[in-house]
Amino acid sequence: MSLEATLGVIAGVLLLGAVAVRLSVRLGLPSLLLYLGIGVLLGEAVFGVQFSDARLTETLGLAALVLILVEGGLTTSWKAVRPSLGLGLLLSTLSVAVSIAVAGGLLHLLLDLPWRVALLWGAVLSSTDAAAVFSVLRGVAVPRRLAGTLELESGMNDAPVVIAVAVLAGTDPIAWYTPFLVGYELVAGAAVGAALGFAGAWALRRAALPSTGLYPLAAIAVCLLAFAGGQTVHASGLLATYVCALVLGNSALPHRGGVVSFAEGTGWLAQIGLFVLLGLYAAPARLPGAIVPALICAAVVLLAARPLSVLAAALPYRMPWREQAFLSWAGLRGAVPIVLALVALTEGGPANQELVDVVFVLVVFLTLLQGTTLPWVAKLLGVVSRTETREVAIDAAPLDEADAELLQVKVPGGSRLHGVYLRELRLPQGATVSLVVRESAAFSPEPGTRLREGDQFLVVSTRDSREATEQRIRDVDRGGKLVRWHEGRSDGG
Repeated sequence: MSLEATLGVIAGVLLLGAVAVRLSVRLGLPSLLLYLGIGVLLGEAVFGVQFSDARLTETLGLAALVLILVEGGLTTSWKAVRPSLGLGLLLSTLSVAVSIAVAGGLLHLLLDLPWRVALLWGAVLSSTDAAAVFSVLRGVAVPRRLAGTLELESGMNDAPVVIAVAVLAGTDPIAWYTPFLVGYELVAGAAVGAALGFAGAWALRRAALPSTGLYPLAAIAVCLLAFAGGQTVHASGLLATYVCALVLGNSALPHRGGVVSFAEGTGWLAQIGLFVLLGLYAAPARLPGAIVPALICAAVVLLAARPLSVLAAALPYRMPWREQAFLSWAGLRGAVPIVLALVALTEGGPANQELVDVVFVLVVFLTLLQGTTLPWVAKLLGVVSRTETREVAIDAAPLDEADAELLQVKVPGGSRLHGVYLRELRLPQGATVSLVVRESAAFSPEPGTRLREGDQFLVVSTRDSREATEQRIRDVDRGGKLVRWHEGRSDGG
């Protein structure tokens, strides 16, 4: 294809992908199915585009997965997921091992697969999908601890699963020290990601870049550097990426709102490209023969491997059975199992082509089943949150010539900033409100100006007082005007 034709096809696919998001909301279908459908239509069965390079598909798939993990980490609130950290870690490690063992054992019996092949299939099926969870789960009103648990699991469990697939897909015998190597890769990957995340946040806070558009690019570049750094030291680059993005996303970054918005855009771009690519790679002529084993694998995952793996992780926390059942049903599969099957194909040879076809059918089936019924299951189990979580949004930008920063604050609905006079904010010394925007009209405020829901206001703060200023605004947002800014609680108690 010529350059103009290639760019035209890419532009058309992206536009169709954007429209597919709107259509999926109306139809109640996960958008990834529509992206897969676009890829299948472009492929050899309909429009005739020939694409069968498994290694290139695997490479591009892993690259897209890295960008999806960047978006997931940057947009995840540490405050929301911190209470779920222990359970999230167990779900992404212990549960993976349990799921591989259970699924592998049952598939060995039901499909008469050799033990190593059966465990490989179990490993491919054990990973939940970050893109599916981040896009579907955030439309379901569940308590923070459950949403945070699933977000942490989907962000972190790709790393051990990729390692397990690489080990099982090869022909070398599994040595006694293999589990220790896996442990090293995970610990070292997390350390690399955390180190680069903190270093990147420190550097971005002190670098007065000439354009606000450079901050999102720099933040994503730091996350990509974490992936490269992790892989270089033979650690988990995927885990390094997610941890780095999580640290950056919860740091006081300049123009944080722009960074997050740009990351969401690149995340959508990666999702669209990944699923269209996987649909393009699929061979519809082979898929009917994969339906029966795919349904067997789906039953094994839904009825045995996933519930038992959740049970194993939740035992130390005495989690109610309803919440365990929701976590089991919300273990969404998406592009990750297909990419993992491609890893097995490139590592283990043509014998794993059947696995790719089976996983493709399984992903479509489970996405239709779980993705469309997740809100209903949440209501049936009584785990729907009745209170909408919201927090005041504060964006910051450094002022080039002065040792100061500009904070942009949006007052959300339900905030206790509503009705507070500016004099009652009691901002720290070195900070002052310089402008208020209300109903598209901007004006210079006075001490007697009263804030309202929907207002935006700008605060100029010295760099030394910026952190205390932001904390004071958040405290008033949660606790009202009587909250003590230095203690973070109300005067009355």
